[in-house]
Amino acid sequence: MSSKRVNKYFILSTYVFALMRMTTSQDVYVFDDTSGLGRTFDGIGALSGGGATSKLLPGYPEQQRNEILDYLFKPNFGAALQILKVEIGGGSQSGIGSEATHIYYDGDENYERGYEWWIMVEAKKRNPDIKLYGLPWVMSGWVGNGTSKSPYTYPDRTATYIVKWILAAKKYYNLTIDYIGEWNEQQYDAKYLKILRKALDNAGLQNVRIVAADDYQGELVVDLGNDLFLDTELATAIDIFGVHYTSTSSTIDQILSGKKLWASEDYSTINTLLGGRCWARILNQNYVNGLMTSTIAWNLIASYYQGMPYDRCGLMTAYSPWSGYYSVDTPIWMSAHTTQFTKIGWKYLSRQTGVGHLKHGGSYVALTSPDRKDLTIIIETMAYNASQCLHEVLTKYDVHKQNLTLKLTGSFRYIDSLFVWYSQIGDETQKANLVLFESLKPLQVVNGTVKLTVDVNQIYTLTTVSGGSKGKHPDPPVSKPFPLPYVDTFEDVPYHQEPYFLSPMAGSFEVVLGKNGKRVIRQMTVLPPVDWCETENFSLALVGNISWHDIFVETSFSLDVPYAAKGVFVAVRVNSGGCYTAGGEGIFFHIFPGDGQYQIYNDAKRSMLLGFGPISGLNASGWNRIAMVIKDYFATAYINGQLLFGIRVPLLPDHGFVGLGTSGFGHADFDYICVMSSDDGSKYQTCKYM
Repeated sequence: MSSKRVNKYFILSTYVFALMRMTTSQDVYVFDDTSGLGRTFDGIGALSGGGATSKLLPGYPEQQRNEILDYLFKPNFGAALQILKVEIGGGSQSGIGSEATHIYYDGDENYERGYEWWIMVEAKKRNPDIKLYGLPWVMSGWVGNGTSKSPYTYPDRTATYIVKWILAAKKYYNLTIDYIGEWNEQQYDAKYLKILRKALDNAGLQNVRIVAADDYQGELVVDLGNDLFLDTELATAIDIFGVHYTSTSSTIDQILSGKKLWASEDYSTINTLLGGRCWARILNQNYVNGLMTSTIAWNLIASYYQGMPYDRCGLMTAYSPWSGYYSVDTPIWMSAHTTQFTKIGWKYLSRQTGVGHLKHGGSYVALTSPDRKDLTIIIETMAYNASQCLHEVLTKYDVHKQNLTLKLTGSFRYIDSLFVWYSQIGDETQKANLVLFESLKPLQVVNGTVKLTVDVNQIYTLTTVSGGSKGKHPDPPVSKPFPLPYVDTFEDVPYHQEPYFLSPMAGSFEVVLGKNGKRVIRQMTVLPPVDWCETENFSLALVGNISWHDIFVETSFSLDVPYAAKGVFVAVRVNSGGCYTAGGEGIFFHIFPGDGQYQIYNDAKRSMLLGFGPISGLNASGWNRIAMVIKDYFATAYINGQLLFGIRVPLLPDHGFVGLGTSGFGHADFDYICVMSSDDGSKYQTCKYM
């Protein structure tokens, strides 16, 4: 045999041996508690709000609404979430939309506003053990004392604002808030954090834990880590080091601080199969790599209009309340692999004896109950190119099929079998290669040993905990487009709540009793808010479908209210929302009764004037009807049924939402909203469906 042939044989045999080892060798992993345990598990959660992300959920029919809430919160049914984080609304844009605040101005205080109270109550109803966590994005102009300045300008006022919200949760809803954040993704302020801690303690809220800095992994978070070493009072005030989008890593300062480490906002990924793989991987690797004991998804449920930023970036989807349609998406079942078989207060096992990386890609974590009688092991093998989360910097790695030998020792040596739950998430072109949270035959433990073969994009839960289940409600109704004609007189909406399908983008709208003796919606933001997104001096609420081309809209308005806005408007083909609201285009028809004038703009912030003129036929006080019809690129506007103008708008967006709002902040009442096709509104006198 020639040396060349020997070399070829040697190379080939080495390759075959390596391949066999890669796919068939037994890799041994030990699960042992004799040398101690790791950190305490604080739970898996999700965020309602952070931009009005649950907006459409309250408008669902009761049956489907209850089903959705079961999939999110009910133990041993679906995601079985252990933490619910909610936005403390500020009355202005915070990401996808705007949420109501409990104080708009001096003399105004109301705890019936907004839907986050309702969501917290429903979560607690299903799982009394769920932990609650509040965080502001925007803050009311009351906090800035009408100056729109940083909330740290008046730190005592800001602390009072937060403490009032926490106390109201208990007083009006019997809700105990467990955790409170500072200000979402903004510069932390040591002075304010100390004042907040004192304010909580003085109000008898010593058990409320402060999370800081609720910001992206970066320079500001590093600065906080340094400050904790230098400032004893600050270190005492903060209980949890909360970081956003950590890419599963922590800094040395965070670890050495001795604080609990949380991924206090993570995920933000479309809930396709990619989102499921992303979520499954970080739920393990946030602890394996970063010692983070809680991971909280943004967001809880994608229940906002399609066409908004971050479409479907929720654990599940519910964007069609008019039809009752919703979808239970892959991340729900990835959550269940951990939440249905653990509890807050369990302990992770230590690294190398229960927590680590698999030799050929993937990771494993093990958690045990305080009495060490129960053990849960979660194994994931999500591929690099198929599991990247949004906002994540992920180091490249490989995953291969591998055979595992799991050795149970210490307190776990007496375990004789493990229940098995399994998922396989193939790629988007291989939907047949999809198994979600399936119960398999229990594995027998022989002499403390379990053998398991795992392949790419799989997740296994091996556990002593019985009772897990893949909950199932009847299939929801099919999805349907937004219904036209659409008329809302708000008579079925509770006072101080938003109309179900009207989605505030700037400012805030709630149902009140109008001077006409009927329910009306009032724009509530009066003082310039302390913003999170870029906003301008106007309010805007959207309704409908971003694909609408030819459309008619009508409402009736009154400025005979305290703190009245200068003007109001209706809009069509509004092509932008969320944090991009201020830059949105469309056609905006403004009425300024005090000036006796109308103005037409091509954008939300009134920088592109298309036309203006005097108004006749206005009621000096009381109610006036305002309407607009768009057909192709010709718009017609009316006041009280009388034609005011017709204008060709060649640069108008091709499609967009319908909207209404105020020209500047201030109160304005709207008696109804009517939307129909342009054909129905082409021979206009008034909305024929009223």
